[in-house]
Amino acid sequence: MSYLDTPDGSTPEVARLFEADRASMGYVTNYTRLFGLRPEMYDAWAKLNGTVKAGMDLRRYELATLAAAQALRSSYCSLAHGSVLRDKFYDSDTVERIAADYHGADLEPVDIAIMDFAAKVARNAPSVTAADIEALRGHGLSDTDIFQVVLAVGARCFFSTVLDATGTEPDAQYRDRISPELRDVLTVGRPIAAD
Repeated sequence: MSYLDTPDGSTPEVARLFEADRASMGYVTNYTRLFGLRPEMYDAWAKLNGTVKAGMDLRRYELATLAAAQALRSSYCSLAHGSVLRDKFYDSDTVERIAADYHGADLEPVDIAIMDFAAKVARNAPSVTAADIEALRGHGLSDTDIFQVVLAVGARCFFSTVLDATGTEPDAQYRDRISPELRDVLTVGRPIAAD
């Protein structure tokens, strides 16, 4: 699950996190177990991420986040956000095409531009130029829209880095929740947990 020894949920703060997961997902995620080491950081993350997400269209947030997760080679985040795209916006085959090559997945040009930009920010933020920003403006994005994409990627960089640096594996439940074809294209780094 993780390289670190995580708490068992016996303290009130950790039990609160675990119970919230059980209520919403039916199990305790590996990332929640990890953040049980610092429940206040989990709360801060949830507030930050919720604020970022609330500032933009959810589909656009998920596309940008998937592009960032794949650029960072974060299987956990790629699986999670690919699943949200499948559950809320597209069928499984479409998400598979987006994850494999979003340029050929019949997305709107603005969506492709956002994903290109998100991947570039995640891979090498200092390489972003004024021309990159102008290109997004050319697709009708406001400066606030562009900043929201940057915030979404920045948040993903934090979370993905924390999970991967601690060896936190994607939840075993992903084996049953998504088709093998989609699971394979979304698993871009660490393998899914065995149990």
